[in-house]
Amino acid sequence: MKHDLPAGVVVFLIALPLCLGIALASGAPLLSGLIAGIIGGLVTAVFSGSPFSVSGPAAGLTAIVLAGITTLGSFEVFLSAIVVAGVIQLILGYAKTGGIMGYIPSNVIKGMLTAIGIIIIMKQVPHALGFDADAEGDMAFSEASGSNTILSFLRPLLHAHIGAVIITLSSMAVIMLWERPFMKRFNIVPGALIAVLLAVGLNQFFLFLGSDLAVSGKQMVTIPVFDGLSSMASAFTFPDFSRILEKDVLIAAVTIAAVASIETLLNLEAVDKLDPLKRTTPANRELKAQGIGNILSGLIGGLPITSVIVRSSANVNAGARSKTSAIFHGMLLLVCTFSIPFLLNLIPLASLAAILLLTGYKLAKVSVFKEMFRKGKYQWVPFMVTVVAIVFTDLLIGVLLGLAASAFAILRGNMKMSYYFHSQKHKEGEVIHMELAQEVSFLNKASIKLTLDHLPENSTVWIDASNTTYIDHDVLELIRDFKEVKANAKNIELYLTGFSDEYKIENTNHVVSEQLMNVRNEMYREKKNGLQPA
Repeated sequence: MKHDLPAGVVVFLIALPLCLGIALASGAPLLSGLIAGIIGGLVTAVFSGSPFSVSGPAAGLTAIVLAGITTLGSFEVFLSAIVVAGVIQLILGYAKTGGIMGYIPSNVIKGMLTAIGIIIIMKQVPHALGFDADAEGDMAFSEASGSNTILSFLRPLLHAHIGAVIITLSSMAVIMLWERPFMKRFNIVPGALIAVLLAVGLNQFFLFLGSDLAVSGKQMVTIPVFDGLSSMASAFTFPDFSRILEKDVLIAAVTIAAVASIETLLNLEAVDKLDPLKRTTPANRELKAQGIGNILSGLIGGLPITSVIVRSSANVNAGARSKTSAIFHGMLLLVCTFSIPFLLNLIPLASLAAILLLTGYKLAKVSVFKEMFRKGKYQWVPFMVTVVAIVFTDLLIGVLLGLAASAFAILRGNMKMSYYFHSQKHKEGEVIHMELAQEVSFLNKASIKLTLDHLPENSTVWIDASNTTYIDHDVLELIRDFKEVKANAKNIELYLTGFSDEYKIENTNHVVSEQLMNVRNEMYREKKNGLQPA
């Protein structure tokens, strides 16, 4: 709890303006964005198997929501499409379609995270400088105003609001100070919360003085304030199911389900990469959780829900340990939205921009580019294609172009069987031998991962790379994770042989036992007799 509750506060502070901004950009009622955020925290997170994923309304769906409401003619009819989309996601989860994400190479995932970091920085600079021409939560390159991310990034530099700049720099200084080792004793209170409280105090002080440094209007969090229970109840919108079987409604539902599911699965892959414990989120369970969330969100007037990379990465950076942080953020959204909206409306967006700027920096550090460059062109080129494409288009197009670049690089080589797996009816003490092929690409990642995950406990496993000339970076990561974490957890005695120095995997430092040699000889006899590799 000492880690998850402070992280939940940080995610709440970030999610609050994003929920409102995405609703505004989608042409939907502001409350619908908050409802989606609450459902994402209190419902989707409960059913999810991810320790870090935070769900809610996503910027990637704004264009779909705006087009859907326009096409269907009313928000109530569009809500029925969200309910149907949730049902489709449930079906996809039970049909076990989540495994397709195992084929996404890590260079594309890292490119996605880096691009999101760059976008966060470029989108938050205007809010940090007090020039709020673009709605909070808009992540698209082309903006509704007719401008774009680059122009919106440069223009505020000439029209900065000094008060907003002071608030931003003060907030960033507090957060960075809070992360210093000598402040560890105070870490039970998140630095982001202290930064926001300081920002509120500074702005109120500026207002008290009647100074031009005070920020107001679009530069503040703006939550609807309810007069009482009756006005609160009247603010909710419910779906109109009278047209649920119409073609346009079904097309909207399928579109929402497809885009939301793909974005969720991409986010899971990315967030699992950030997990220091290298845990793997069950993808099919996540699809079911998203389906349940979207059904409920649509029923009570919320926007479509998906796992959101901005909030999820902020959750990791805030030190979360489990999904309790996501649930707690949902509780805060619920309680604060309906009890103290007037206090939340005192928060300057500049202080929240400071939190997001530091989150974006951690995702897009220069060291990430250096690391990918050192890994060679087969990692560097797809990584850069993904980064540039996402920044200048959107998430899905960028990932597809990154995948195309990875596939092109691999198809230039000689595609061969990834490994020869010798297995018999396993008895305790017998050796399971996996011989890697001459070339092992990222396309083999999913099958090798499945094999390693299903190796029996208390067994002896031999992974042999003696005849291998190329092993993809993703497969090497799988083997390292298996060696360092999963093999120990399952009490597997692991032998590694034949890995060259460039792979940075240490070979087993003793003579291969007679038993292992017998397994190898038997495997070669099977090959000679024409038996196919498993």
